[in-house]
Amino acid sequence: MPLHVPPAPAPALRSVLTALSSPTAVSEARTPSLLGAEGTASPELPLPVHVLDRVTTEGVSATRLTGWRFLIRCGDQAVAAADTVLTPDGWTFSRFFEGPYIASTELALRQAEALPQPYQPRLLSVPGLYMLALWLHGDRTADGATGHPAATDLLVPLAPAPPGIAAHRPYRAAELLPVLTHRVTPDRLLGSPA
Repeated sequence: MPLHVPPAPAPALRSVLTALSSPTAVSEARTPSLLGAEGTASPELPLPVHVLDRVTTEGVSATRLTGWRFLIRCGDQAVAAADTVLTPDGWTFSRFFEGPYIASTELALRQAEALPQPYQPRLLSVPGLYMLALWLHGDRTADGATGHPAATDLLVPLAPAPPGIAAHRPYRAAELLPVLTHRVTPDRLLGSPA
């Protein structure tokens, strides 16, 4: 089934396009794959990034939107990603980066497209475990900037995943969130992942 990617705020997309057209922003990004990419780089697949602030022992979670992430594609592959954040002046470009989460995100999205049920893709960051997961929200018409994982939503940990949690295996939120509760102490939830 096709994924229903929520639309990113127009200012977030504009800020990434502006950064991509800035030689200074690209050269200072320390992303060799973006610097060495041939062809036109374009931002695609905007995904809202939510941070998991709290999980109860019952698996009920509290999340908040922290930004939008765009995969930066050159030709047929993603070579980097761009993050945007909300400031008092609106959505603005934050950074370009590369690393294992880029390929892992693409793989998880391809796997999700093969599922029989349509989902709305999001990213869920668990700072206390340095974990990032593709969050497949069952309500594909929901506002991508709001909400919390429903018990039936799927969470697909991206590689590298924390020890004991299989990367690229879809877990029901009701199954994975209680596991995270036992692994994350309250002060570790307050940290910020890279």
